[in-house]
Amino acid sequence: MSIAISTNKDVFLLNTKSTSYAFGIDDQGLVRHLYWGKKLPSAEEFEMPQLTEVSTNDPVYEITREEFPVYGGLRYKEHCLKATFADGTRELVYQYCGYDVEQGDACEELILHLRDAHYDLLLDLHYKLYPDYDLMERSVVVKNQMEEPLQIEKIHSAQFHIPYENLNFSNVHGHWGAEQQRFVQKVSYGKVVIENRRGISSHNHNPYFILDRDATETTGEVYFGALRLTGNFSGVVEQTPYGETLVQMGLNSHDCLLTLQPGESFTAPAILCGYSDSGFETMSHNLHRFARENLMGEGLRPVLYNSWEATEFHVNSRDQVKLAQKAAELGAELFVLDDGWFGERHSIQNGLGDWYVNEGKFPNGLEELIDAVKEQNMMFGIWVEPEMVNPKAQLYQDHPDWIYHYETRVTDTSRVQYVLNITKPEVKEFIYDMLDDLLTRYDIDYIKWDANRPISQTGPQRDVWYKHIQTVYEIVTELKKKHPKVLFEACASGGGRIDYGILGIFDDFWTSDNTDACDRLYIQDAYSRIYPIKAMRAWVTDCPNFLSQRVIPLTFRYHSAMMGSLGVGCNILKFTPEETELSQKMIRQYKEIRPIIQEGTFYRLENPSANQYFLYEYLKEDLGVLFAFLPQSKVGHRGTTVRLRGLDEAAAYVLHTSKGDIVKSGSYLMYHGLEIRLTGDYASAIIRFEKPQ
Repeated sequence: MSIAISTNKDVFLLNTKSTSYAFGIDDQGLVRHLYWGKKLPSAEEFEMPQLTEVSTNDPVYEITREEFPVYGGLRYKEHCLKATFADGTRELVYQYCGYDVEQGDACEELILHLRDAHYDLLLDLHYKLYPDYDLMERSVVVKNQMEEPLQIEKIHSAQFHIPYENLNFSNVHGHWGAEQQRFVQKVSYGKVVIENRRGISSHNHNPYFILDRDATETTGEVYFGALRLTGNFSGVVEQTPYGETLVQMGLNSHDCLLTLQPGESFTAPAILCGYSDSGFETMSHNLHRFARENLMGEGLRPVLYNSWEATEFHVNSRDQVKLAQKAAELGAELFVLDDGWFGERHSIQNGLGDWYVNEGKFPNGLEELIDAVKEQNMMFGIWVEPEMVNPKAQLYQDHPDWIYHYETRVTDTSRVQYVLNITKPEVKEFIYDMLDDLLTRYDIDYIKWDANRPISQTGPQRDVWYKHIQTVYEIVTELKKKHPKVLFEACASGGGRIDYGILGIFDDFWTSDNTDACDRLYIQDAYSRIYPIKAMRAWVTDCPNFLSQRVIPLTFRYHSAMMGSLGVGCNILKFTPEETELSQKMIRQYKEIRPIIQEGTFYRLENPSANQYFLYEYLKEDLGVLFAFLPQSKVGHRGTTVRLRGLDEAAAYVLHTSKGDIVKSGSYLMYHGLEIRLTGDYASAIIRFEKPQ
């Protein structure tokens, strides 16, 4: 059993393979946090600390380590729930009412029942344990059993108590073209707030927290949690005056108001969380493995070719067929027709919303291209942006009331687009029917779903920030029931939808529109902290890169993109014979190592050199791959020593290097290390290794 309950039934000890989480119920019925860390043996050893105030300005409710603090009374701290009752009361007073334990196939769940002292409002705190992954999932369900509506002004899914000060907080910052820029800052007094208010989760920050005590990849304590939400989120990290650090995450209360009608309930998005006493590596491994084995579909992700950079909006069947034939020659397994195939879509000015095949571009229909792709034994994919409409599109002319807007204001456009109010049943039905018709009529294997502008002018309803993304989830979930073979890629003006809310509903993440191979090393490194490699789409594109204007060798570009799910986005019709031959070689090599890359264990390796090497290892059973990158040679062209991890100390490993095979023991490779020296700018190498049977 993963859930241990004390004899007095007032302490709950939640155990995974190597961690424990404990809380209890005190004599006032408060749910109080007790412990989070390495595994402990017994719930009986815990004692409930007596409530003692520091002074009248530091009341006990302010100091008490509550699992789920609510708004009201002498609480001035961050709260997880604030609500207004029909009579105007804006204070919650909860009472403990008992618990239930539910047993699942791979998890065990504790549900703690709370009720307001006066109103018929129920709160269920959910703790779902995944012992084999050393992970826990926390959420709350609010149930309105009154005869009047309840307004929820703020709801965060959980609060976490970490018994240390001066921790390091890490997350990512960024914007379009510069997503996933990792930062680390010391937590001191005051509050650290990360959030999104645009309706799309992750251009600026990402909905997770990592707090560590000067940890490294393999040492030190790390506390972490990832919110399963794609829309507006907020997170607060606070070092309190009382010797601990608090974390909350959940729905962003900015412009958000949820109304629960009588009999309705609301389930807050869950937070997948855990603890490691062996550094960031354990955190990443646990999350990656959980995602691969529980959220993501089976099977390897195909090598794709995308036509955007080759043609942009100048799409026609003849040129797309040529691209498909060339892509197949290179070894691509999936051909994706990008923007420009539909309606009057000749630029960003028109077409969105009119999802019919442009007859001028495809006089023989889309079937001509699809047949040509299938003849090359490739899958076929297509780009859509279903949540948007252009002002000139016929859809908008017919249904001007289908967009987010105010009647008395000029409606916002961004990228010459309006945002459809997909929370309206008729709009949701239109999008589902359009995509269902597309997938039914044509032999489509892959949908690249884009969203190129933030949401604004949402109207009088303040719950659409949440309901919009829930509607996206519902549409795709229903489509996949009917079309189970189809893969969906989450793209949002680059890497705007990378989170655990959309993962599992969608299959791939488009990581960033920035495809510069050097920039991608930083983006991919930060991404890998939380998210699985298998979902990380990475492309090889033309040089000079459209954003950085850098010219990077094709080999380096391939090696960088081969760290995830490989794609090619070049204008391959302009390839020289040498570029064609190199591409064929690289794609063949990727297919050989793909099971290790997409399904193996990922390691961020230490670089002891003064030169800035990027070193990564992938390991699956007895097979491994080492990636080494040196964007710029400096400091006397120094080499580096690569110390691998996760190997069998007693075993011998064969390494296939450019200078021939070498044999070293696992202990030698992990403790002495392999000396590598790359020279020049944009140098890179891939070394495969294996433990012979």
